[in-house]
Amino acid sequence: MRYVVLTFAFVVVATISILGFRGSKSTKPPIEIFNDMDHQPKYMPQGKSAFFADGRADRPVPAHAVARGSFLEDDHLAFGKDSKGEFARGFPMDVTQELLERGKDRYAIFCVVCHGESGDGNGITKKYGMLSTPSYTRADLLTMPEGEIFNTITNGKNTMGRYGDKLTVEDRWAIVAYLKVLQRAQLGTIEDVPADKRSELGL
Repeated sequence: MRYVVLTFAFVVVATISILGFRGSKSTKPPIEIFNDMDHQPKYMPQGKSAFFADGRADRPVPAHAVARGSFLEDDHLAFGKDSKGEFARGFPMDVTQELLERGKDRYAIFCVVCHGESGDGNGITKKYGMLSTPSYTRADLLTMPEGEIFNTITNGKNTMGRYGDKLTVEDRWAIVAYLKVLQRAQLGTIEDVPADKRSELGL
């Protein structure tokens, strides 16, 4: 009986020693008896992988793969092309304030680092050697069809990577709409302001 009591006391003390101070402050990781799969081996976005020959965890989309959805029936919406297979001008949806706000948000996340906040090509990457980012006010970009800009965002061009696997179709069009806003803002003149509103600008 004596040994039973001592054994029980030892188990109680050991249990309290291990688990009793889990709520106290410590710089050490907490003790996990059951980790509930909190720590799983996985690849992080843009992470490395020794399994693939190119060392990237992100895998390129297979050739000719398309996303599921009814939007594929609309070439303008899905690919930026018109019925003749050429890059379309204009937008396949109404350009609303909500769409522009969404485009501004996505632009700030995915584009501003290279293209700059105003679209002048002076993003932070220029300080680190990325010298080929053009300004959106360049003549050929001002006249480029909206569908071609959409295609560039989707598939990439030159040193610009593709974003078709990172942005939805709608978000890509939202960015195109916001790019047109940036172009207009850079090249706007007093003639663009309605006559009855010019006094508000002090002109």
